[in-house]
Amino acid sequence: MVHMTFGKVLFTSWLARRSRPAGVLLLALTTGAVLQDASAQEGRRPADTIPTLGLDQGLASLNAGPIRLEFVRASQTVAALRPLAAPQTVAAPQTETQSGFDFTPADCLERRAADGYFHLGDLTLRLRWETSDGWRHFSTATTRRPVETLPAQAPVLAAANLAPTFNNILSGRTLDEAHAVASFHDPYIGRDAGYLQVTRLSGHGPTLLVVPLGDTPFEAYNPLLSDPTRRGVTFEGFYEWMAHSRAPAEDEWSEADPWNPPTSATLAPGETRSYGVKFLLADEIRAIEPTLLADGRPVAVGVPGYVVPMDIEARLFLKHAAGVRSLEVEPPGALTITPSGEPSGALAVAAADPAASGWKAYDVRGRSWGRARLTVTYEDGLEQTIHDKVIKPAGSYEVERGAYVVPLGDGPTVVVLDRVASG
Repeated sequence: MVHMTFGKVLFTSWLARRSRPAGVLLLALTTGAVLQDASAQEGRRPADTIPTLGLDQGLASLNAGPIRLEFVRASQTVAALRPLAAPQTVAAPQTETQSGFDFTPADCLERRAADGYFHLGDLTLRLRWETSDGWRHFSTATTRRPVETLPAQAPVLAAANLAPTFNNILSGRTLDEAHAVASFHDPYIGRDAGYLQVTRLSGHGPTLLVVPLGDTPFEAYNPLLSDPTRRGVTFEGFYEWMAHSRAPAEDEWSEADPWNPPTSATLAPGETRSYGVKFLLADEIRAIEPTLLADGRPVAVGVPGYVVPMDIEARLFLKHAAGVRSLEVEPPGALTITPSGEPSGALAVAAADPAASGWKAYDVRGRSWGRARLTVTYEDGLEQTIHDKVIKPAGSYEVERGAYVVPLGDGPTVVVLDRVASG
C-alpha cells in the first residue's frame, strides 16, 4: 500500500508484520527514491551502468504465510518474492535451485540495478496543477535519490501506477531453465474485480494472483517502454497496473479506445489517498477462481468465452457475496443480457444448478459487431467490467472463407486478406 500526501508529497514506507492469512501477502512498500520528473525521457532510454538501487546497503526479509519477501533496504523495492512451498527443480541454475522458485527476476537484479530499471514496488505518476495544461510524468525508477518536497498546490492525479515486474524474461535461458524460473502474467483489466495472474511457465503451482487492495481499480495495463531491459521475442517487456488512466488517454492513447473509461483524482493540499495491491497464492491453475472467491473478489465466467458470434447464445456466470445492483452495456444495444431461467451443466464450478452454488446465470446475445463492455455494479459498490467481442454469425465465416480458397497448383501462392474490407 502506498500512502501519498499531496501538498507535501510523502511516500511512507512500512511493511505489515502482523500475521496474515495463509497465502496472502500485502504489498506495503514505499520507495526511498524520489518521484523524479520523467517527462523528458519518453520512450526507451539507454541502459545506465552505474548501480543506484542500493544493493550494497543490504536486503531485509520477512515471511507472510507461505510467501517469503525480500526487499532492498535503500530503495524499498522487492528483490525476491518466493512461494515457500514451491517445489525445487534440478533444471534451474544452482543458485535458484537452492533458494526456490521466485516470481521476480531476482537472478537479473545486479544487472538491473541502475537508474531506469523498474522493480516491484516502483511507482509512476502523472500530475498537473489545476491551472496548467500539460501532464508531468514522475517515476521512482528514473533517478533514485532521497524524497523531495513539492509545492503545496492542488494537483490532479491522472495516472497512479504500480509496476508489477515479474520474471517473464526468457532471454539467455535454455528451455529447461525457462520452464524452471520464468512466468507468464495475464491481466484481467476488470476495474474493482480485475487481477493479474502470474502463472509459472511449467504450468505447475502455485499461481500468484495480484488483486486490488482498497480503492485501487485495475483500470488499464500499460507497457513500461522506458525500461532499458531489451525486449524481443523472448521478452515482451514489463507493464504497470494503472489505477487512473486519464493522462495517457489524453496523450498517447488519444486515438485509441481504452478497455475502461479513463479516470483521474483531484487532491487538495494535505489530502491523502492510498493505493495498493494484495498478493494471493492459488495452489494450482484450477484453483484461481476459488481463491478469488475466498478473498471476497467478484468472479465472472463466460461460456463458451468472450468472443460472441451473433447467432450463438452465450452464458455468463457471476458470483460475489453481494448481489447485482445493475448491468450496463456499452455501446448501448451491443449486447442483450437477460437472467437465465434454466439450470446449466456447462460450468463445472456451478454444478447442475448455478443458483444452488451462489452463481447467477445470464444469457448473452451479441447484437452489434465489435467490442462491447458490460459493467456490473454490485450492492457493495464494487464495479466489474467484462469485455466481449461480438463477431458475425458463425455460419457466415464458412461462406466467406471459401471466397479466399485458390488452387495452389504445383508452386507457391500468395493469398492476400484485407482485414478492413472483410470486417
